[in-house]
Amino acid sequence: MIVVMRADSTAQDLAGVVALLDRQGLSAHVSQGEAHTIVGVVGSPIDHGELSPALEALSGVDRTVKVSKSYKLASRQFQPADTVIDVRGVKIGGPEVVVIAGPCSAESEEQCLRIGDAVASAGARLFRAGAYKPRTSPYAFRGHGEAGLEMLARVRETIGLPIVTEVLTPAHVALVASYADVFQIGARNMQNYLLLEEVGRTEVPVLLKRGPSATIEEWLLAAEYVMAQGNRKVILCERGIRTYETATRNTFDVNAVAYAKRETHLPVIADPSHGTGVRSLVSPVGLSAIAAGADGLIVEVHHDPDKSWSDAAQALGLETFGELMAKGEAVARAVGRDWAGVPV
Repeated sequence: MIVVMRADSTAQDLAGVVALLDRQGLSAHVSQGEAHTIVGVVGSPIDHGELSPALEALSGVDRTVKVSKSYKLASRQFQPADTVIDVRGVKIGGPEVVVIAGPCSAESEEQCLRIGDAVASAGARLFRAGAYKPRTSPYAFRGHGEAGLEMLARVRETIGLPIVTEVLTPAHVALVASYADVFQIGARNMQNYLLLEEVGRTEVPVLLKRGPSATIEEWLLAAEYVMAQGNRKVILCERGIRTYETATRNTFDVNAVAYAKRETHLPVIADPSHGTGVRSLVSPVGLSAIAAGADGLIVEVHHDPDKSWSDAAQALGLETFGELMAKGEAVARAVGRDWAGVPV
């Protein structure tokens, strides 16, 4: 349920609404809009039939509205204004299209620093790499673990880019949080509810990838699991879904970018690397996502792509990444967005 305040309502009126909800054992999420203030009701009221009339009888209340979506906290009904997430000064979900770039896996400190310096020079605002890697084969390289996290911390210390890296289990959340600036929840873990709840108990932003077989509603409900624990800093990531098509690794769903931007206030970014799995398709698909309204891209980049320890087929070389950034700026400017920290 949401409570819509009248345009002439006062701070005292708002306090009255919050106090009533508190007496009911509910909490209030206040969203200040240009025309109206909206109060989102968080929790399960004992009696919907009595709560709505009681709220509407309060001074300053215009009306109450039942949130029709199965996801509440993530719904744009609940919060009309866009959520902007600040990651060490980089704002995701605001005017700027933010690019996150780096190798699939942290292979060595030298590799991370070399790629980090190159992507930062090209305009990337955050660095990505995996210290813990979920792999289809148990015999594939699965990351250096904490040693890999130390490599990433060295990139932040030396180059200044905030770090995005994957966390695989609830047991690793505290450790990864001590190094990372953004948790990545990979596609395979989108419905790992224990993990979602554990990262939801932290204050670290969460980049939530859509599962390979997930509907958009299931993806947003996964975000709800995180937000219900108190962490409202969720970034949605479309990374392609599994269909009958075999020409590409996944089928990138550009519809999902535009749809999610309409349905939720959360930032939405795109992963054209996993979305295609084909190096030559990463740039055009990434550009299409920007045109569709994505707040950012997350791209795999390697100084020697063919020798990448994981996902070599989709990794961009440093020069190709620079070309993507130049084209990305042109598309972002064309749709009225800022780029690489520089206003339109």
